Amino acid sequence: MSMSVESLNASESRQTPNGTLYWRAGSGESVILIHGVGLDATIWQPQFAALARDYDVIAYDMVGHGGSPAPNPNATLDDYANQLEELIERLALETVAIVGFSMGGLVARLMAIRTPDRVRCLVILAGVFGRNKEQSERLSQRLEEVRRDGPQASVEQAIQRWFTESWLRKNPEKIERIRRLVLGNDPQSYYTSYALFGREDNIGLSQLDRLQMPVLVATGEEDPGSTPEMTRALAQQLPNAIWRVLPGMRHMLIMEHPDTVNAMLLAFLAEHHHSPDLERLS
Repeated sequence: MSMSVESLNASESRQTPNGTLYWRAGSGESVILIHGVGLDATIWQPQFAALARDYDVIAYDMVGHGGSPAPNPNATLDDYANQLEELIERLALETVAIVGFSMGGLVARLMAIRTPDRVRCLVILAGVFGRNKEQSERLSQRLEEVRRDGPQASVEQAIQRWFTESWLRKNPEKIERIRRLVLGNDPQSYYTSYALFGREDNIGLSQLDRLQMPVLVATGEEDPGSTPEMTRALAQQLPNAIWRVLPGMRHMLIMEHPDTVNAMLLAFLAEHHHSPDLERLS
């Protein structure tokens, strides 16, 4: 494909008939990247560039984010999975690997449950699962603030949760870009997505033990919202999962530690996401 793999420029984006904005580069087996609440596909730039050297990589804006359409205020997580399924069908992809970050992990999980034959392997980075009462109460309080005051109610707290103090000090320009990205969200769309992220941490719980595809579940050791305990607990629900807790990392590990994350992704994909034809020839 002609797109540069070094950037996710707006001029290089594409759009499906339903309005989903996406980027695509590379060749080979397909890998789809799904971002988290309040962000967009451009946060995947380090992973997009690294993976596109070996894979057909697609990064897209979830509904209500970036250049994609706003969700219905009464949207469910199925609406977000519908968007992903429409994108897969539009691009005529037979099987894919899905990498979901934060809320993107919930969408990836639901997609694997809905179409297990299409998802060859799954990666959930900084995902959420089985929040306890205290965690749920804290999130409910933040959600009420977002409902009342919009993205600005949560952005500064989020930045403190997402990044380590040393990275915050050393990267003011990147932090300002994230701040602008979150504040640029439509308030209703942001609230709709945040509410789903808040209440759907156990999506598909009764069906997780039926998923037979390889799954990697990973988070940062110091992530207060997507905790190591959540990562272990989710992996234990999946028949063919491995889990990793990455030392010294917080929520936005894909930005703070791209080399470590990329190496982990490439190793997992090399083992589990390859053509059956190539497997027979090896």
